[in-house]
Amino acid sequence: MDSRRDDVDDGERGWPFLAAACAFVVTMCGTTLPTPLYSLYQREFGFSSFMVTVIFAVYAAGVIVALLLLGSVSDFIGRRPVMLAALVLSGLSAVCFLLAQGLPELFAGRVLSGLSAGLATGTATVTVIELAPERRRRAATLLATGANLGGLGLGPLLAGVLAQYAPAPLKLVFVVDLVLVAVSAAVVFALPETVRKRSRPPLRPQRLRVPKEMRSTFAAAAMAGFAGFATLGLFTSVSPTFVSEVEGESNLAVAGAVAFSVFAASISGQALGERLGPGRSLPGGCAVLVAGMAAIAVSLAIASLELLVLGAVIAGTGQGLSFHAAVRVVTERSPADHRAEVTSALFVLMYLALSIPVIGVGALTVAVGLRSAGLIFTGCVALLALATLLRLRALSAEAPGR
Repeated sequence: MDSRRDDVDDGERGWPFLAAACAFVVTMCGTTLPTPLYSLYQREFGFSSFMVTVIFAVYAAGVIVALLLLGSVSDFIGRRPVMLAALVLSGLSAVCFLLAQGLPELFAGRVLSGLSAGLATGTATVTVIELAPERRRRAATLLATGANLGGLGLGPLLAGVLAQYAPAPLKLVFVVDLVLVAVSAAVVFALPETVRKRSRPPLRPQRLRVPKEMRSTFAAAAMAGFAGFATLGLFTSVSPTFVSEVEGESNLAVAGAVAFSVFAASISGQALGERLGPGRSLPGGCAVLVAGMAAIAVSLAIASLELLVLGAVIAGTGQGLSFHAAVRVVTERSPADHRAEVTSALFVLMYLALSIPVIGVGALTVAVGLRSAGLIFTGCVALLALATLLRLRALSAEAPGR
């Protein structure tokens, strides 16, 4: 039996999917609010750039735990309770940052933020799509993806502007976030529930296995996704440090805008990928990502903020193209009875890409300095994207009828 409500007509469903998307934006926005503030926390609490990457990485750990343990819980208890739980965790994260007196509160805030994002990523995406009128279902899929990345991009922009031009730079933004969370919780509470049949969720880790017949396809998609998400991880953790220490720009609003530009470009790349199809957008995204890494590397070498922004836009576009194609390829080519399992495996790998390479950058910063660490990072991501491009060409050549 289909667990989604089928008795809600298009007129009734006109506003809920838009409201769910707005709540999704607020939830994801909270996860990246600290991005332009890390330099202030460094001065306030006296920790290193390496510790910034560790603080960021525990966020990804929270996301992965939530995906593995609770990724499908909304199928059993309903969409609204899980979305509300994600907003509560987001609010608690904001409270941790609001009351922060040192590293313990920052770590706690990031873990709670990761758990919030892990709950919201799948549940809110499905909620937006299920609440959309049938004629808007395809647009709702793009809206859900845009809400996810748009929220991630708006976080640094909002925090940077408030920290630079408003009082209490480490406090006000989280007060604003708490207000937005409260309003979003009220909105979610008013949404219709799309899960009709409730049951007790299994409390066990989700299996992450890839069927043998699609491992080659999965590997190529995962490599492309890994390279793109590593880039997002860089721009949501240490890019403000690059902006201030390498490019010589101390304005926090600029640092937030640079991070925002990556996510805005990613949304544009995904919209373009929808038109191009995965056959062209997956290799095309890898090629564009290589070009973006080259621009970022040159910007670090010659200390050019303009080139850094250009590289961010190019890399974000490549990430959006390859990410959209990777998810589509994996979902379309997975056996129906393994689709959720394979898709979850892909997302776990992508969230690992948010943390592991960034920690590597932090460690390299200690060993060889910030500029050299950035150059090594861009070179590694470019090589991974190039290797993925070559693998895709080989798979295409091996395809039947070629």
